[in-house]
Amino acid sequence: MNGRLIAAVGRVTGVTAAETRERLLRAAAHAFQTQGFEGTRVADIAGAAGVSNGALYSHFGSKAELLAEALRDHGSHELASLFLDDPEHSALDLLVTLGEGLAGRPREHGALVLESLVAARRDHDVAQMMGGHLRQRDDWLGEIVRRGQADGDIDAALSPEALSRYCLMLLLGSLLLPAAGLPPVDEGEWTRLIDRLGEAVRPRDDEPTPGGEP
Repeated sequence: MNGRLIAAVGRVTGVTAAETRERLLRAAAHAFQTQGFEGTRVADIAGAAGVSNGALYSHFGSKAELLAEALRDHGSHELASLFLDDPEHSALDLLVTLGEGLAGRPREHGALVLESLVAARRDHDVAQMMGGHLRQRDDWLGEIVRRGQADGDIDAALSPEALSRYCLMLLLGSLLLPAAGLPPVDEGEWTRLIDRLGEAVRPRDDEPTPGGEP
């Protein structure tokens, strides 16, 4: 296939520009997950997508922009998979269930998010994109805590912002530790710890529940 033709139209012949863009994003997400941001070349992504470097640059201005867009289109699913939302359970049950699943998270889960966190330290555009994703999750967790406080499941004296940030730190830490190769902790012991932490944020007996009498 003529490379000049690909570069000129910015897509594979017979494939729409939108389809070419999606192919590039899929290839980029896979490459960043398996090779890391620093270890991935633009040529690797273009080759996996079946286009020339020129065609890639007609869609994306840099490798950092590719990472940011891959995070937006594909990494958001990874990040969302770190969170659970089940209206049948209380807010505290949700937080405890979320915490219990962190210790056994497979290493490959969240790989794109992890690479984005590393790249965000060096690239302003990626940092902004990653910050937007994490702020959404931080806000979501804060609302979960406030719901639990309104229902009387979580101590109203606790700061929703502080508790949601603590949960977010646990979630992101669950991405980092498997990559470091630390041996897993006993699943039962981890579950007991998280259950104990869940009990610690319940209202104390000597404190009134919202709307109740002291």
